[in-house]
Amino acid sequence: MKLKPVSVESINRMFADTLMETLGIRCLEVGDDYIIASMPVNPKVHQPMGLLHGGASAALIESIGSMGSALLIDTETQAPVGIEINANHLGSVKSGSVKALGKIVHAGKRTHVWQVDITDESTNKLICTGRLTVMIVSKK
Repeated sequence: MKLKPVSVESINRMFADTLMETLGIRCLEVGDDYIIASMPVNPKVHQPMGLLHGGASAALIESIGSMGSALLIDTETQAPVGIEINANHLGSVKSGSVKALGKIVHAGKRTHVWQVDITDESTNKLICTGRLTVMIVSKK
């Protein structure tokens, strides 16, 4: 199943006045089965020790999976809803930005599964790897 072709600009416009805008998440690329996004690492996304907060990484994972699932369904009649997320924090980053690559692992009628790897943009070091399960629900 291929993601619907859509411009990066249109995705980023959808982020206005949302958590994605608050965290500075920006879509960079959309492929047939993947999405790449970035997020700045600064005090807005730090935990008290000055490192990227794990919750910000989880929000990046969920944002990529949800936007990807929206590109796989008919959003007039269906909506993607995250139902399970896990994140393994493997490294840390204090500044700069991270890049996340999300790939669809399973695209069923009722559920989608996304694998997302987050790397430090300056070193390409893996910071976090996660998986998001999305339920596809009917709009009422």
